[in-house]
Amino acid sequence: MTARSDRRDVPVREGRQRKPIHLGAHFPGVNNTTVWQDRAAGSQIDFASFEYLARVAEDARFDFFFLAEGLRLREHLGRIHDLDVVGRPDTFTVLAALAAVTDRLGLAGTINTTFNEPFEVARQFATLDHLSCGRAAWNMVTSSDAFTGENFRRGGFLAHADRYRRAAEFVTVAGRFWDAWDPGPDGTGVPTRVVHRGEQFTVDGYPELPRSPQGHPVLLQAGDSADGREFAATHADAVFTRHGTLDAGREFYADVKRRVAAHGRNPEHVKVFPAAAFVIGDTEADAQERARHIRRRQVGPQTAINFLEQVWGRDLSGYDPDGPVPAEDPTFDAVTQGRARQGDPREIAARYRARAEADGLTIRELVIEMTARQQFVGTPETVADEIDRYVQADACDGFILVPHLTPTGLDDFASRVVPILQERGAFRSEYTGRTLRDHLGLPQVASTHAARRTG
Repeated sequence: MTARSDRRDVPVREGRQRKPIHLGAHFPGVNNTTVWQDRAAGSQIDFASFEYLARVAEDARFDFFFLAEGLRLREHLGRIHDLDVVGRPDTFTVLAALAAVTDRLGLAGTINTTFNEPFEVARQFATLDHLSCGRAAWNMVTSSDAFTGENFRRGGFLAHADRYRRAAEFVTVAGRFWDAWDPGPDGTGVPTRVVHRGEQFTVDGYPELPRSPQGHPVLLQAGDSADGREFAATHADAVFTRHGTLDAGREFYADVKRRVAAHGRNPEHVKVFPAAAFVIGDTEADAQERARHIRRRQVGPQTAINFLEQVWGRDLSGYDPDGPVPAEDPTFDAVTQGRARQGDPREIAARYRARAEADGLTIRELVIEMTARQQFVGTPETVADEIDRYVQADACDGFILVPHLTPTGLDDFASRVVPILQERGAFRSEYTGRTLRDHLGLPQVASTHAARRTG
């Protein structure tokens, strides 16, 4: 996406108050966005890298720092996928350490509902919320991946259709542990018993921590499917989405908000965050040239072949990445484990072939085009314009920004774009609250015990 400077096309409803922009900073870890061969690239596992990005985000008054997680290294043709060899540290360990070196920045982490237990996760997030004085957030993800399950005692037992049923029961039980501490009218506190017998969990016990500053951590969810949207509308405080155009974003935004209202919740209390990359230049032409250079480094020759092998389901090592797409039909075998193709593989392969033939693309050019995420490209002014345009047009409530360098990739945005947004009154200049719920404009989760005493 190229940022635009013409703000007259911002479709904002007349008389409506200007929406604030919310921003999250994604730590550029194990993914195909990070340019590892750049001389400025740093370590994925050195704590200094996490601390650096978090401090830059907090100085720029971002809402939260976001750390993704994977529970098994991907394998491609029997070898560890080359983007995974840098390592994946434990999420809670990193976020707890960041709580000690930051003061206001939210701390969000991905924790799987398939291969964990509600009591343990509830205790871990309550601990993080206490340590950070109310800045914890949980990105609730599901998995039906038997390959990942082989790292766990249960293995790949969970059917794909059951993953959100388990997740819904998981978060319900976790919530009961967060609520199961009666603070008492005089300020003293006592734990209360949690008894649950369901399809996925049978629990009978007590929480080990008093109610944390936010009551519940902010609950995030990533999923564009109908099941994912329903789960978010029922349980989440914020939703991550991949939609990368204004029209697609507005459609997703409206659909999620409708679902939230249908569940009796306030649509303003569920925020929508697309992930977005960015490239900033001194001129539009400079930014476009930098973006082209970065994309070619993100998708090098071998990466292009490896990725197309996942789509084609066959060994393509004999093909020229700067040559045409294979003439052979795909086999649809799983050559890469731990990274499932989204949707019917035949339809995906047909879409790739049609795009290559229509535009005359080589393998590498095709992969660059088909794997590009939403991206803001332009001068600081035009990037600020475009971000504000999306938010005011109800395509989202903000963005999770994904830099292409670890850990310095956020520097340009923080120093050149954020001040423009602040000058326009589109983004905060100072934090006005202490908790992540304060930053996002979300209500505190009321104690069920307090409700019973006052009801």
